Amino acid sequence: MRITLQLAIGILALPGVAQAQSLASRIAGAPDGEVRVAFAARDGLCGDGETFIRDRNRDNFVMMRNWSSSDKDWRTRPCDDGPVRVALKVRGGLVRSGRFYVGGDWRNRAGTDLGLVGTNAVLAAFIELARKSGSSSDDLLIPLTLADSVVVWPTFLALAKDKSAPRATRKQAVFWISQAAGEKAAEGLSDLATDENEDREVREQAVFALSQLPDDQGVPVLIRVATGNRNGEIRKKAMFWLGQSDDPRALALFEDILTKP
Repeated sequence: MRITLQLAIGILALPGVAQAQSLASRIAGAPDGEVRVAFAARDGLCGDGETFIRDRNRDNFVMMRNWSSSDKDWRTRPCDDGPVRVALKVRGGLVRSGRFYVGGDWRNRAGTDLGLVGTNAVLAAFIELARKSGSSSDDLLIPLTLADSVVVWPTFLALAKDKSAPRATRKQAVFWISQAAGEKAAEGLSDLATDENEDREVREQAVFALSQLPDDQGVPVLIRVATGNRNGEIRKKAMFWLGQSDDPRALALFEDILTKP
């Protein structure tokens, strides 16, 4: 009984991180070719497993592929409630590209199928793989925004601040922070945009991401960057995106600059 109890306690104590590392290593260690993973989609998402992903809560599309104006009204098309299916092209232990869908099933049986996995394990594993994937990191980050029961932006922010990660990966993380934005995400983007020791291209991406926040949440930070940043290129980027905002605070800044003697 004691051995059984200790074994049970040991199993329950296994950290989610270890599971995620195991998933990442399974993907990276798979034979060259396609590796397939599926996980639960967030509430309201559905798709036909091929051409579109729809958000029922907002009554709009998240993604469309191979769609033409001759297709019938998308609201009448069959729409499966998940799962999210991701097909990764792996070569030499690195993810080279990927495709993702909601609903449907796999037509191609070749390659490695890891089946249905937990969303927390997928989040940690895909982030770990994105750190090594550079230009293909977007194919790992986008599907995570569709995952059920995970808040992705804190993990994306940590990735964006990780100076050991490829620049392309960090820039993609910054962009997707803006798409999952709220006040806390805006604070993280502000830190990136105003950090004088940060990579310039990452800071420029943070400035752009601030301009994409809903309800002009990023305008106060953009004004601070435009008026006080030491880097002239960063100031110009902030000024440009303020000019696209139609926010009265931005107009007041321009008026103040133009009317100064």
